Amino acid sequence: MKRPVVFLDRDGTINEEVGYLNHISRFRLLPRVGEALKLLKEAGFATVVVTNQSGIARGFFPESLVREVHHLLQEELSRFGAQLDGIYYCPHHPDEGCLCRKPRPGLIQKAASDLDLDLSRAYVVGDRFTDLLLAREINACGVLVLTGYGRGELTYYLPRIGLEPDLVAEDLWEAAQKIIAHEKNTSR
Repeated sequence: MKRPVVFLDRDGTINEEVGYLNHISRFRLLPRVGEALKLLKEAGFATVVVTNQSGIARGFFPESLVREVHHLLQEELSRFGAQLDGIYYCPHHPDEGCLCRKPRPGLIQKAASDLDLDLSRAYVVGDRFTDLLLAREINACGVLVLTGYGRGELTYYLPRIGLEPDLVAEDLWEAAQKIIAHEKNTSR
């Protein structure tokens, strides 16, 4: 049976936003992320990271570093009894025009196929306008977290481009609570 899903941005949503995460020592999980992901899992959601990692194509770091960061992420989450169902990343430069770079839906389509996900019950959580555009692209509920770039996006950029999130949350913990409440109150 297909599962509802929460697609999550990585940098600024799950871990501290540091620009390009070009060394494993710069990885820091944000507060309450493990608890948030465990809560979503207990509510029946699949949790999947979708992240643009153009630093690979730009030569800022090797692809092996991204895999190392994702391994560390899963290790840290396991301490909270949480685990991601999948992690998908786009290694391409923005100018390459690939189908997997957010806000294009390539990563979502791959995850949905691999993991048997119900995209009619999908949420996209992130701190950037591209996450909200991705939500629109796949007809999902777009959730803006105010961590990372989120607060600035909400205050300055989103009004300028006429884009409104469906839900706004201080962090991933609050986003998880709002998603669960929204799912209970919505017949999408």
